[in-house]
Amino acid sequence: MPNSWEQAYSSRRTGNSSSSDALRTDFQRDFDRMIFSAAFRRLQNKTQIFPLPGNTFVHNRLTHSLEVASVGRSLGHQVGNTLAHQIKENSSKQFYQSELSNVIAAGCLAHDIGNPAYGHSGEEAISDYFKKNANKMVNGHSLASYFNEKEWNDLTHFEGNANAFRLLTHHYRGKYPGGFGLTYSTLASILKYPCESSAKQKGKLHRKKYGFFQSELTLANELAQAFNMESDLSTDYISYYRHPFVYLVEAADDICYRIIDLEDAHKIGIISFKEIVDLYFSVIEQVSGNKNYSNKTKESFDSLGDKNEKISYLRAKSIGSLVEASQQHFIDHEKEVLHGKLNCSLLDLIDEYCPVMKDINDISIHKIYNHSSVIELEVTGYKVLFELLDIFTEAAFDDDSKAMNRKTKLLIPEQFAFYKDENTSPYEKVMGVIDFVSGMTDEYSTSLYRKLMGIDLSRDRRF
Repeated sequence: MPNSWEQAYSSRRTGNSSSSDALRTDFQRDFDRMIFSAAFRRLQNKTQIFPLPGNTFVHNRLTHSLEVASVGRSLGHQVGNTLAHQIKENSSKQFYQSELSNVIAAGCLAHDIGNPAYGHSGEEAISDYFKKNANKMVNGHSLASYFNEKEWNDLTHFEGNANAFRLLTHHYRGKYPGGFGLTYSTLASILKYPCESSAKQKGKLHRKKYGFFQSELTLANELAQAFNMESDLSTDYISYYRHPFVYLVEAADDICYRIIDLEDAHKIGIISFKEIVDLYFSVIEQVSGNKNYSNKTKESFDSLGDKNEKISYLRAKSIGSLVEASQQHFIDHEKEVLHGKLNCSLLDLIDEYCPVMKDINDISIHKIYNHSSVIELEVTGYKVLFELLDIFTEAAFDDDSKAMNRKTKLLIPEQFAFYKDENTSPYEKVMGVIDFVSGMTDEYSTSLYRKLMGIDLSRDRRF
């Protein structure tokens, strides 16, 4: 891992992008590239937790990512200022004072960009498609026989984190090399699990899931080498310990979904006003450990008349308390964080002395994530993505012997049509199909499914 904070950042980019914009720094450009990308805009129609759209406004992946970026910017600013005081080299001091916040904010914008429609049920649908069709005959061979062990492991354990890394860096047909052309610093900040799929192992935070497909293995190795990320020698598979910036992006995400999912649950009537108020006050008091601060918060809370405003106020105070505690734990565990060997998240450290955080987890699992509206959406999304993947995978593999498959291929956008390239491996062909299907919004995937299954025969193509 980096031997010092001076070695933990780089303005090097993927692709051939140069730093010619005098109006913005390299790291501000990362943030702007995310904001103005089509893939980021599509997050507005991807489910966070509750069904979209509805009579009551709840968060989608876009609003969630924007809020995570706001929290991440604050974390980056606080940590950066603290680190800058101990750094003597001027350019590095400037980075941590002014730019770390931009890197973390950009990483937060990017952290969910690889998630398919319908949340985790979409990931499960993609994985299960390949598991359940391993023996399906395609051009005289079983589907699984087209792939080596590591490639098959990618497909049967599809991971949104790895998909984000691919989406941000892959050279798609007709597009610029290097994907979004982001800096290595921003890319490193989203590699929560810097290992290949075969290296996954429970009990090790950096290998709880995986962070890159075989198609991005070369770039992942280059990134690790650029930051001197230490290899995990306890496995025969490729795995590295985390980059330190990951802990800040992860904390921002954890803070937002822990606190804001409660607010959405209240809006749709799953938890009561009293319940959410009590939880937020407990967070503020337990995390800050300051009774006077809690009392002052109570005075301001009582002065508000509108219930929604009261909840918004407590939500902001809860987030502020968690941000302050997270940055303190980052600094307190500086050596472990710098070397990527802190085997727990910053929020896990807070959980140890704040029992209300466990209460929130229990409520989220039993009342929110298992609510009937959420389950109905997951079941629907699973069916939609499973069937779409079946249709387009068969078409991409077919040697044009079937007329319908020839026509179906025309529906795959040119940038994902890797089946057209000579000498393209079966793995890259199917990854192109996954790119197409996983990039769909909830609404588009459902509309396309209804049309292809003959449920909706209208000619309106405006999705």
